[in-house]
Amino acid sequence: MAGLKFRILLDSVKNTEVFRDILINDDFNFEHFYNTILDAFGFSNDQMASFFVSDQDWNKGEEISLMDMSFGQIDEEEAPVEMNSLQLKERISDPKQRFILVHDFLSMWIFLIELHEITDEEVEHPQLILEVGDIPQEMMDKGHKNLENMKFETDRDPNAEDFDDFDDEFGNGQFDNIDDYDI
Repeated sequence: MAGLKFRILLDSVKNTEVFRDILINDDFNFEHFYNTILDAFGFSNDQMASFFVSDQDWNKGEEISLMDMSFGQIDEEEAPVEMNSLQLKERISDPKQRFILVHDFLSMWIFLIELHEITDEEVEHPQLILEVGDIPQEMMDKGHKNLENMKFETDRDPNAEDFDDFDDEFGNGQFDNIDDYDI
């Protein structure tokens, strides 16, 4: 077993650097790593998320998701690997291996993760080694909005007739119990 030292940078349009260095054992799974990252940045784990194996140009590759959201609609070979079933060492192919983590697909928190060092040190529990910068409050406010507080507007023609004032195809303005029809 080896210890992996990662630098995790919060991607932002702000000109502030916010990153954390974490030391974790290579036999921990991606879900444990994900929860460690959330703890280090002070995020809750109540959102969907995915890691993406990345190349040196930060292009997204294979997806490693928190859970399978395909609902059986795609072949098993095409479904993303789940975080809890994959150890970190299974996707380390480069001494500077990179990953992209997308947390909360509505707010799109993006973390750029780079392996900085592989040590012989066995790490029993993940360790936060370095903490630089705070998440700007306006980013936190944006990231914690939820659908309950959002207002949706629709375009409605003010001259349109009332929806309830139409006859259905049966001509009587009512629909009987569906069980009364032979279908």
